[in-house]
Amino acid sequence: MFNPKLKRVLIGVGGGIAAYKVCEVVSTLFKNGVEVRTILTNSAQKFVTPLTFATLSRYPAYTDENFWQPNYSRPLHIELGEWADIFVIAPLTANTLAKLAYGMADNLLTNTVLASTCPVLLAPAMNTDMWEQQAVQHNWQSLLINNRFHGIPTASGLLACDRVGAGRMAEPTEILAYIQSLLHTAGRLDLAGKRVLISGGGTREHFDPVRFIGNPSTGKMGLALAQAALHRGARVTLVHGPANWDVPLGMEAFSVVSAQQMHQAMLRHLPDADVIVMSAAVADVKPQEYNSEKLPKRSLPEALALEPVPDIVTELAERKQPHQLLIGFAAQTGDIVTPALEKLYRKQLDAIVANPVDQVDSGFGSDNNQAVLLDKQGRRIEIPPCSKLQLAHYLFDFVTA
Repeated sequence: MFNPKLKRVLIGVGGGIAAYKVCEVVSTLFKNGVEVRTILTNSAQKFVTPLTFATLSRYPAYTDENFWQPNYSRPLHIELGEWADIFVIAPLTANTLAKLAYGMADNLLTNTVLASTCPVLLAPAMNTDMWEQQAVQHNWQSLLINNRFHGIPTASGLLACDRVGAGRMAEPTEILAYIQSLLHTAGRLDLAGKRVLISGGGTREHFDPVRFIGNPSTGKMGLALAQAALHRGARVTLVHGPANWDVPLGMEAFSVVSAQQMHQAMLRHLPDADVIVMSAAVADVKPQEYNSEKLPKRSLPEALALEPVPDIVTELAERKQPHQLLIGFAAQTGDIVTPALEKLYRKQLDAIVANPVDQVDSGFGSDNNQAVLLDKQGRRIEIPPCSKLQLAHYLFDFVTA
């Protein structure tokens, strides 16, 4: 995963039913070549056993019983704190949150936090009324002021106490994405204070309620860009076409269908943006006529009359202010660089991502991608096949350098 120098993740498990979700996190990290160590609080062991995490991580899980035994050449919390590249605490309970906020250390987990200097990712989980308590929110906000701490907001839904509301811990996929980002950035928040506007996914140009002109884009690249920007501290607005994934917690998202709808949404949010990434696969044409009722097969036209849709990226470039950065995408087959360079200068972009859609496990619908990054200063960087989240980070590294 990402930075080969950063591959050691320490996971502290708090006492809550959401502890079962952390099993998937540990298992997935191990399968991806990440070294994982785990610490369980006494309360966590009421829900998941140390043996479970030891089995998944292929390494003994630590508890307070280990903390108080003099079986180590150096204090255990010092060893673990210095070992970790990333520290994850999930589920983060109200009790542990309060201890961290006030610098208290009365068990192995909290002592190790104080004995470490690496980024700490927090994934809280608790009952809605507990989460919304003024004291809990004060502790949460006071921790996040420290750039060392990175927080995943709680989700809303049905909780284990049968309450419906906020306080649900983020899903493993979202926690894993954040861990992957931290393994790349080492906690760097170089987009803090920036507003990033991203388009993603394909558009659909209907000629009746069930038929449309479209493309295979799933919006996974736009999603990855939004995640990467969010994890680097940005305030993110994502405008996306039809998608079958959930919008990550902590960002603003708008779902659209047609190119015209995407055009309107992007122009509406353009004035507030510092960085605009146009990764959506927007249709080039649309049917001239729309039928409000499904056409019978026998009534389908032999030739479909088409007309152009708005050129969104060109209009964004025309309206862009000097402080704004506009990045485009060029999905190509064959020679990907020549047409991307032509698009870069013709549409007055600051940078462009040329990515092939005719390579195996790359481009539309894939979890992975590859690209050549180009900018108007003449820089060029080739990115070999990698995850789309990794490519997103390489792009932000490129444009913020």
